[in-house]
Amino acid sequence: MIRYIRRASALCLVLLVALLVNAARVMVLEAESLDDNPANRRIAIQRYAEPRGEIVVDGRPVTGSRDSGQQLRWERTYRQGPLYAPVTGFASQTYGTTLIEHAEDAVLSGTDPVLAPLPLWNDLTRGRQPGGDVVTTVRASMQEAAYRGLDGKRGAVVAVEPSTGRLLALVSSPSYDPGVLSGTGQAVKDAWRRMNASPNQPMLNRALRQTYPPGSTFKIVTAAAALDAGVVRDVDAPTDTPDPFVLPGTRQVLPNEAENCGNASLAYAIQWSCNTVMAGLGVEVGLSGMVEAVERFGFDDTGLRVPSWVAKSNFDREMSPDQLALSSIGQFDTTATPLQMAMVAAAVANNGEIAQPYLVDRTTTSRGATVERTGRGSYRQAMTPSTALQLQRLMVKAVEEGTGTNAAIPGARVGGKTGTAQHGFGNTGTPYAWFIAWAQADDSARPAVAVAVVVEDAEASRTDISGGGSAAPVARAVMQEALRLEAEARG
Repeated sequence: MIRYIRRASALCLVLLVALLVNAARVMVLEAESLDDNPANRRIAIQRYAEPRGEIVVDGRPVTGSRDSGQQLRWERTYRQGPLYAPVTGFASQTYGTTLIEHAEDAVLSGTDPVLAPLPLWNDLTRGRQPGGDVVTTVRASMQEAAYRGLDGKRGAVVAVEPSTGRLLALVSSPSYDPGVLSGTGQAVKDAWRRMNASPNQPMLNRALRQTYPPGSTFKIVTAAAALDAGVVRDVDAPTDTPDPFVLPGTRQVLPNEAENCGNASLAYAIQWSCNTVMAGLGVEVGLSGMVEAVERFGFDDTGLRVPSWVAKSNFDREMSPDQLALSSIGQFDTTATPLQMAMVAAAVANNGEIAQPYLVDRTTTSRGATVERTGRGSYRQAMTPSTALQLQRLMVKAVEEGTGTNAAIPGARVGGKTGTAQHGFGNTGTPYAWFIAWAQADDSARPAVAVAVVVEDAEASRTDISGGGSAAPVARAVMQEALRLEAEARG
């Protein structure tokens, strides 16, 4: 009898060891694949069992959470959703996350280890912390000024603090309410289908992820390249550029919208936006020189994050001389995001240096303790300080006496550059209206803001667009608000 009991005990021991081995195999070796299995609802249930942390603008949350009473309990809500959608993105139980909701998901959902009271705490307890908060750099009044300025037109506005890289406004229009995508069910699917089918593309973040031909605003980049390369040594001297100007190797004549551009100086060409002068200077700098110059501004960079990814602004590396001439005035295959062109304006304002642009100031625990803060970083030295100072003067003159007079602000030094972007078959579409600028209060030591505005469906004649009629007033409104906030902060 004892022998049989021993055999039964040994068999039970073997079975117990087998169970333990199998449990270890499931928990250790197969845990990740089981977690990622679409049929595993436990992960989704756990993810939405607690409210997400908040995204904060100017000290106030622009997000929230709603108890749906469903299996996936907490749904995301948004305050002034269309205004801040280009900043927050959406957090959807059906379609995932985008923009800050995606880039900072670990903090917002409470899974980031930095939120735990002790190292490895979450791993040991198999738990999670309350969702942390993400504090943005956006200023509410500037965001509202940009949104009002676009007034539902297709376009975008980006405002940046030149000395720090803090993104102060980030608007894409038309926009959408991300709250309609938060939950599950047919209504969410219908909203997704409707917005994706809309010709206005409301979910497209035009500020960060749409590239446009930058038109004449790109002439600031070409001017910087010419000055740094020594092609131009005196901005007020004639450039020996004929008008009419025949594109190299072709019979095609490059037209000017401005008058008196023949042999005009660089100063006059920036003030009145002469195509011929800037195209000629680009050809003189040469392809390799122009490629080096534009890359210093951030063109062709595929790694820019703010923290959301940013579309690459393009400048071709291989071109014929006539293509280079067109590229040097922001045409041909040259394209840029509004953020990129705001960085161009910021480089001029900040003595040639581009500070690393960023949208998240800091992340905190649910109780407000800072867990990580974004420090100032240098992105690129786009041009020499002396070149930047010369371009500051030229951009100021363009606002005071040239094409950018609609951006002038009493009591402030404003530098700007208008632009038009040809598009459509045979360039027959209404040109996009561009304006880039920076503003410095008369009693301030440095510029407060740099801004880029693009309006796709400008309701104006081509002459009005070229003169800053559509985009410059929007830029002025945003810059005025930045100057007001700066003055208020100084007391």
